Amino acid sequence: MYDLEEISKYKLLIFDMDGTLFDTSESNYWSYHDAAKQFGYEINHDKFLEVFVGRNYKEFLPMFGITRENELKSIHDFKKTHYKNYISKINKNDALFFLMEELKVGRKLALATTASKVNTLDVLDYFDALKYFDYILTQEDVFKLKPDPECYRKVMDKLQISPMDTIIFEDSEVGIEAANASGASCVKVCDFK
Repeated sequence: MYDLEEISKYKLLIFDMDGTLFDTSESNYWSYHDAAKQFGYEINHDKFLEVFVGRNYKEFLPMFGITRENELKSIHDFKKTHYKNYISKINKNDALFFLMEELKVGRKLALATTASKVNTLDVLDYFDALKYFDYILTQEDVFKLKPDPECYRKVMDKLQISPMDTIIFEDSEVGIEAANASGASCVKVCDFK
């Protein structure tokens, strides 16, 4: 699936989390479903899966009629604290973890996600995956979300590795746009095998 020889030429491998390293669609759906229900809103499963990928909660929750700023924040905060209840619904991308295991020596591995720090660390801890990363960047570490390349540029700056020596693994269109704008190479992750 991935060309190890080609990827091994890079000094830095950066991975997105949701939809790339992990399929978190069901855990995100159910935690947002429960959060929205507390405020009298219903989130349709199929529509959620269609619209949430690569988007911030302030972008997709209004598609379900949730528009008040205080409710958006409260629902997101509730979701973060109850996310652990659905962590068992997450699937790991075994192919990417195999790639990381094969290539971790002699290069840097980083995670750059727009997920919250608490949820990111919960997922990585659950899958015993913290050990893979030299650096982890989350939503709280950036001012601008994808498609802005800030998250990727910050990782490269922190690890002092140029875009020319960096490859990014992404699944969403906004993530790919951010990766391309960072100047690094990008691999689109299409499925879990």
